[in-house]
Amino acid sequence: MTNPIAVVTGASAGIGAATARRLAAAGFGVVLGARRLDRLGEVAAETGGRAIELDVTDAGSVEAFCAQIPACHVLVNNAGGARGLDRVDTADEAHWRWMWETNVLGTLRITKALLPKLVASGNGHVVTMTSIAAYEVYDGGAGYTSAKHAQSALHRTLRGEHLGEPVRFTEILPGMVETEFSVTRFDGDAERAAGVYAGIEPLTADDVADVITFAVTRPPHVNLDQIVLKPRAQASATRAHRD
Repeated sequence: MTNPIAVVTGASAGIGAATARRLAAAGFGVVLGARRLDRLGEVAAETGGRAIELDVTDAGSVEAFCAQIPACHVLVNNAGGARGLDRVDTADEAHWRWMWETNVLGTLRITKALLPKLVASGNGHVVTMTSIAAYEVYDGGAGYTSAKHAQSALHRTLRGEHLGEPVRFTEILPGMVETEFSVTRFDGDAERAAGVYAGIEPLTADDVADVITFAVTRPPHVNLDQIVLKPRAQASATRAHRD
């Protein structure tokens, strides 16, 4: 790859796949990481990118993935997700552990591994996909919101720790985006997942990817610290207008 290299995690579907397509169209060489290598290969074929198997919850997998990337200009920390919608008093610890491993420690592992290459590029950029759940809470969502609050704190800390170095940091905080997110949260229950978006025109994965691409293509001196985006019909995590 002779173009600037963008690494996208969780790139086999949804926002990650859409971001890979948008960044490729903007002139980046894309390196795509995810567990589902078959679907990842399809996205790589569309974008002219490179598919490498990646499980951000596995330190060995992250190390092997990053060892195959000689240079990195943009990192999009997109791997993550939610499981369950349990109250605290009925919390499933396995769900909590998965959400913290994926959203928080996964972001830590991949960012830590690639930061030297991002700084060495002379114009690095770390984009972290959090959520409006990174600054709001809602009943049944403590496992996810606590993980996203922690992921956001990790990302925002990097902004200060690397101040003065040639690397930018942008946090993307979407509201309702119709992807596989709710299907995963509800353990494959597509009907229940569809109900989340009933009566609302939610954001699409491509809407979010468009914003990410805008952020990383600004002049090097411009840092978009945080970008919150929601459907017009959504005011907060708990308030939306439904037709």
